[in-house]
Amino acid sequence: MKIHQTKSISCLVILYHHQSTKCHAFSSSNPTFSHPTKSSTQLQMCQLMGINAAALTDFRFSFRGFARRGGDTDIHSHGWGMAFYDGRGVRAFHDVEAASVSLLADFLTSHPIKTYNMVSHIRYATRGEVKLENVHPFQREMWGITWCFAHNGDVPYFDRSNFATGHDCCDDDIYNTAPRMNKQVKECVKIPWIGNSIGVKDEGDRAYNPVGHTDSEAVFCAILNALRARFETLPTLPVLHDAIASLCDEIVMKDESVGSHNTILNFLLGCGPHIQFAYSWPGAREGSSVWNVREPPFGKAHLSDCDYTIDFSTVTREDDRVAVIATAPLTDDETWVEINRGQLILFDDGLPHKAPKDCVDAEQRKHGLESDVIPAAFSLEVDMRQYEFRKDFYQGANI
Repeated sequence: MKIHQTKSISCLVILYHHQSTKCHAFSSSNPTFSHPTKSSTQLQMCQLMGINAAALTDFRFSFRGFARRGGDTDIHSHGWGMAFYDGRGVRAFHDVEAASVSLLADFLTSHPIKTYNMVSHIRYATRGEVKLENVHPFQREMWGITWCFAHNGDVPYFDRSNFATGHDCCDDDIYNTAPRMNKQVKECVKIPWIGNSIGVKDEGDRAYNPVGHTDSEAVFCAILNALRARFETLPTLPVLHDAIASLCDEIVMKDESVGSHNTILNFLLGCGPHIQFAYSWPGAREGSSVWNVREPPFGKAHLSDCDYTIDFSTVTREDDRVAVIATAPLTDDETWVEINRGQLILFDDGLPHKAPKDCVDAEQRKHGLESDVIPAAFSLEVDMRQYEFRKDFYQGANI
């Protein structure tokens, strides 16, 4: 993954050469947006885009270029979706049409909608049919908070064709974490369990289950099931970062244990109006880049996927700062930063927080999880003690 910087933050990115096209209004009848027969990227999989900002931010510039990849400058024509936070609420848009010809996408690029936190996805279907239920970002409510998740990659351990019917190359015990709900119907199963890495065993409960048939949604549900089982009080951001990082390691380990040596787990996870996580496995590869932060002094930027330039100095304020996360750089005149192998970054206020200790600042800005249905931790220090953070850590963090 690379990250884009002016001062930049990172997003999942595959660098590639784009054919320049005009960014005019989308139209399904316009031949300019016919689906290409070849991908100009090095990997044929979905793409991600996230926005995280210090002030309410108009995302139209970045989405304008990103949408072109949905069937125009690239092959990701199997639907697209977007979710962005409006206070504690979420506005979500999903379409099975290619983003480059979608009237709904056109609507979003034509209206100055602002948010602190946004997740978007264009799909190249590898698991699950081209149907609305398989379009990212997926959403679930947990602890009175709407969580949004978009994934690019391949995680065979969570492929229904494997965990529902077994796998010839694997030890049978591996799939005991996906117990049959009905032995007469092999396809009717619970999704695999994760959570051993954070101290929770499989008790059989699956509060969250996929609606569609993608490995992506199954991974999302598994992460939420584990977090729900682990925490009785609302975790602070350092503790949450540590738990999600452990679960990601566990997913990769389990996926490789069933014979997959090509696990690709790149995702964006929104968990409230201010916080967005970005994770990458296996991280940087040939031609990959991921995130960028735009902040004063602002300058001009030109989209890679169409001939469109904006001078940010004319439309921003001194308190603006925006982190842009993408599978491939969205602009051709800014620097993008890589995400390391297995790295989990929390974005808040348009800034990257790369380790649990870095998340203390975001928690102290009062940008942590907010809920009316589960009690908050008594304090940051108590939360860290309870979940076994080292004493020298929270003392060094000036808590």
